[in-house]
Amino acid sequence: MDPKDTKITAEHIPQGIHVMAKPIGPACNLNCDYCFYLEKQALFGENENYRMNDAVLSAYITKYITSQPSPAVDFLWQGGEPTLLGIDFFKRVIKLQKSFSSKKTITNSLQTNGTLLTDAWCAFLKKHDFLVGISIDGPKEIHDRYRRDRSGSGTFDNAMRGLKLLGKHGVEYNVMACVARDTAKQPLDVYHFFKNEGIKFIQFSPIIERVPDGYAAQCGLRLAAPAALDKKEENTEVTPWTVIPEDYGDFLIAIYEEWVRNDVGEIFVMNFEWALNLWIGNPSPVCVQAKQCGRSMVIEHNGDVYACDHFVYPQYKLGNILTDDLLSMVEKSVQSGFGVAKETALPRWCRECDILAACRGGCPKHRFVETIYDEPGLHYLCQGYRKFFLHIRRYLQVITQLLEHGRPASYVMDVIKGPLILNVDYLQQQNHKTN
Repeated sequence: MDPKDTKITAEHIPQGIHVMAKPIGPACNLNCDYCFYLEKQALFGENENYRMNDAVLSAYITKYITSQPSPAVDFLWQGGEPTLLGIDFFKRVIKLQKSFSSKKTITNSLQTNGTLLTDAWCAFLKKHDFLVGISIDGPKEIHDRYRRDRSGSGTFDNAMRGLKLLGKHGVEYNVMACVARDTAKQPLDVYHFFKNEGIKFIQFSPIIERVPDGYAAQCGLRLAAPAALDKKEENTEVTPWTVIPEDYGDFLIAIYEEWVRNDVGEIFVMNFEWALNLWIGNPSPVCVQAKQCGRSMVIEHNGDVYACDHFVYPQYKLGNILTDDLLSMVEKSVQSGFGVAKETALPRWCRECDILAACRGGCPKHRFVETIYDEPGLHYLCQGYRKFFLHIRRYLQVITQLLEHGRPASYVMDVIKGPLILNVDYLQQQNHKTN
């Protein structure tokens, strides 16, 4: 039988798949300095209508749900700025999803800059149990340094207004804070701001971009495309806002030291949760620290499907949701070696590293540095990652012991007041207190 005549079914792809939606494409009401997606407008026509039409929306929802091999289907709506589409667009989303609700558990998440949120928006999001990710980098002087609107004005006040509205309506939300070069120098200012605002769930996302190379310039892009992992990259110059590797490590360490002494169990920093998850031997819940990638795709407003949010370039296009089978596109991504190369192309420096299980080489887009062995494919943040993971190992060991003995991770705050050794006497004392 010819392989191309074999129909791909969910049984052929036992792992779950994830397809992030960009229903408004790269259109946004902001003009953040470090945004890697605004430039994608250059890949579409000048008169492009950046709005997912009903045919694409219906095909996406139907194929994503029916192709998902796992019992839960998580929809993530991102941009650009998805709230530009208006509430009516997402009412159609809910209506289309409803017919499948008896077959799968369906959830929705929305990533927004928060500046366009209103009472009506938040009431809708609450009614339909959306999880909202809102982008805030820290206090006003830090946030407004990079996150400005089209007129060049800071967006902090409007973003915080949106945050307060989410809280007012009881919408479940978390904060994504981008860590750019200047931001990394003020870790506790950032952390204390979030803590004082009562924010419980935080994710720190490092900013890494290179200046444009020849290919990018040819495409009309202002940032370099992903480097090949198997050959040396000539262009290693990063943008002025890209975080310095060791500064990023110091940033995470400073916040971890504050968190592990005062806020375990009260504030949840996803970077720390991921590190603990890997330490205890679980598979990574995020692609950056997974052994391989390739199953977290992105669908554009026009239905085009790409291998990854960070790889929306012509050579990584897998097909279109209107004309192609979704599982076949997943298979195409996997068989192309795109995701597998994340692991197989690891340089010797990584394979011999004692924190490989925590890092897994990082995102392939950012592996453009050479190792001390003159090998290509080292992650730009290697020094920062290594510094952070080595620093927190002692704490992770204690937290793991606590969990193994049925005690909450928050007990580490008591242990840390003395020598960082968890002994049987301490566990017996805690058991006595709770019995």
